[in-house]
Amino acid sequence: MDVAVVEYGSCKTRPSALLNSIFMTTVKAAAKSLVAVASNAKATDQQSHKWRATDHMRFMLMLMTWLAVWVLRVLMDHSPFSTASLDDLMMLPSIGASSSFDLVLQQDSSDHIQPPPSAKALGRALTHILALLNEIPASSRKYQFALGMANKIIDENTKCGHLEMLQVNCSALASAFARTSGLLYSSLKSPRMSDDSWTWPSRILRSIPLGSFVASSLKGLATYFPWVGTVTSLFENKRQLVVPNHEESVNDLAAEKHAQELLWITSKMIECGAVDEVLVQWSLSSGLASISLLSNLRVQGLIVTITAMLIGELNKVKDEVPRQVKFNILVLWIPVLCFAENGVPYPVLTGYERLEIEKTMNNLISTLPSIDQEVILTNWMQDFMTTSSDWPNLQESYDHWCHSTREFNMLEGEQLCESTLNIEYKI
Repeated sequence: MDVAVVEYGSCKTRPSALLNSIFMTTVKAAAKSLVAVASNAKATDQQSHKWRATDHMRFMLMLMTWLAVWVLRVLMDHSPFSTASLDDLMMLPSIGASSSFDLVLQQDSSDHIQPPPSAKALGRALTHILALLNEIPASSRKYQFALGMANKIIDENTKCGHLEMLQVNCSALASAFARTSGLLYSSLKSPRMSDDSWTWPSRILRSIPLGSFVASSLKGLATYFPWVGTVTSLFENKRQLVVPNHEESVNDLAAEKHAQELLWITSKMIECGAVDEVLVQWSLSSGLASISLLSNLRVQGLIVTITAMLIGELNKVKDEVPRQVKFNILVLWIPVLCFAENGVPYPVLTGYERLEIEKTMNNLISTLPSIDQEVILTNWMQDFMTTSSDWPNLQESYDHWCHSTREFNMLEGEQLCESTLNIEYKI
């Protein structure tokens, strides 16, 4: 079937809904009359070459209908009651040898051919699932379902091997790493004191005029009336025993969950080749590094595992990583390695793994400038001497730095003496 496209030029206004409905009804009627006249004309030509009176009437009715279509089209283009732009396409059949005719009308953009799905849609889906993991409790069976879905999408994108699919994994995991590390930091922060920490007698007194003055005066009354201090202390002790401990346990569970998720995301980023991104983010996590020293032992063990994993990866790409990233990771996370404890019945790292991490850190330190080595090793010496742990032992790097500094100063001294002798000789 041949289809001719008749495009009406876009005008500045869109006709009203009533006028548009009348126009479309008239177009359909005109199309039907055109098909009827053409069919009758073909049948008449086959039987006899003369038209009957009804054929002439049908033909005149068709012409009048199409004239009405033209008049309505003019009204729609120049109607003062229009409201928006119009870009309508009408698909009309060309009259040929075919015995049947079709009328195709295309009016909205909804009938246009939709573009193929892009990789961004898959990236949004993966990002959404990773965000849900942070919100779903780890004890829920839906948590394992979401984790399995995320693993499936990441693994299939990796197996595909397409560069765009690998970029989807890297972007979604980098966003998840930043979000999860922020949640871990928030859950490790100590709860701040609020107005709820006041006992109910104090809150009642402070709600009335001059109440703050009266509440503070109660402490003075305890000197003359001991029972005032006893009752106040009972309320305060009860609140301190119940509320803070409950908040601490909730924060510890949330922190451990986020630390587990951060460990999983880190391993996935390493598998997907996003090592550079995770190293940069870990080198900027100064707040998390400092607050993790006060976290519970299980969270410390997970953070030590993440740090050891990233130090090993850093050693593999040390020539491609900026100096500042290497320096930040070592200076921020070596104190955590010194002070963190296992917190579990079994060691977080085996003896062999600890030795390998020590060798790796010694190797990384040797690639840094002398001034960076001084800062890192001075801080390590301070932490190593004040903790009961014997790991990590960076004495090899410390001795090497002392030796290289000594040799450099001796070389400078010799050069200075030679330059002085040359000056005296010339004089």
